[in-house]
Amino acid sequence: MRCHRGVINIGHGARDENGTISLQVDGVSLDSGARRFRTLFISDVHLGTRGCQAEKLLDFLKYHEADTIYLVGDIVDGWALRSAWHWPQPHNDVVQKFLRKARKGTRLIYVPGNHDEFLRDYYGTHFGGIEVVENAIHQGADGRRYLVVHGDLFDLVVTQARWLAYLGDKAYDFAIALNRIYNNVRRVLGAPYWSLSQWLKLKVKNAVSFIGDYEKVLAHEARRHDVQGVICGHIHHAAIRDDFGIRYVNCGDWVESCTAVAEHPDGRFEIITWTGVDRDFGADLTPALPPLVTVPRIRAA
Repeated sequence: MRCHRGVINIGHGARDENGTISLQVDGVSLDSGARRFRTLFISDVHLGTRGCQAEKLLDFLKYHEADTIYLVGDIVDGWALRSAWHWPQPHNDVVQKFLRKARKGTRLIYVPGNHDEFLRDYYGTHFGGIEVVENAIHQGADGRRYLVVHGDLFDLVVTQARWLAYLGDKAYDFAIALNRIYNNVRRVLGAPYWSLSQWLKLKVKNAVSFIGDYEKVLAHEARRHDVQGVICGHIHHAAIRDDFGIRYVNCGDWVESCTAVAEHPDGRFEIITWTGVDRDFGADLTPALPPLVTVPRIRAA
């Protein structure tokens, strides 16, 4: 979908059952500042793959600021890069954008996932001002505490049948390729972007069941750590739910849905689906940052 420069009227955004707001561009270009949040959570960018929508993420980062940004795993896709090198300029620009934000004072915390597991050898280190940690406890502005993990350790396919995970990854790549062709046709016809692969996933009973089981296991892990919520990625399905007595937050991805999770200064969470340029929310909000707490190594339930 072509991204127009304009004003997004959040009052006209559509919210689905997962709490996702789809922002629609309905105005002309204005010289206003970026939206500012207390915290942004981004996961599953998959830099190094052909499915990565790096240009959209760059646009999003240009118009959204935060005191803290959590990179919740699978930012770089080491699996894909090992099999075939694909690193176009926009992918490099995303990395440089994160480093630039760190230099300018944004706190960046990187929680690696299974596709960027090579970074798990560097827990406790900093790269260009970006902290690499195994997992973290995020304290919200409202006092709630959240376990921040990528989530792959709670996916039995990844932990118990790694060969099947690789096979599934190839099938997913094929679905994304079909999705790309499908949306190229839609663009020629003047239709907006629509994720065929997401729709298919939600129509398959086993996939829906897997998502529910995944949420339940992570809720159990959050209770084990005596926190009120969990923030994760991994399954490419953005959601904010209060099921199982725990706040479950999933960041989604930048391959299919182009979503991020934002925490407002009062502790409210919002899923932003990036469909255009948001230019009309430039409040300068700089609350004090709580210390980062690293929790002990976690195990799959």
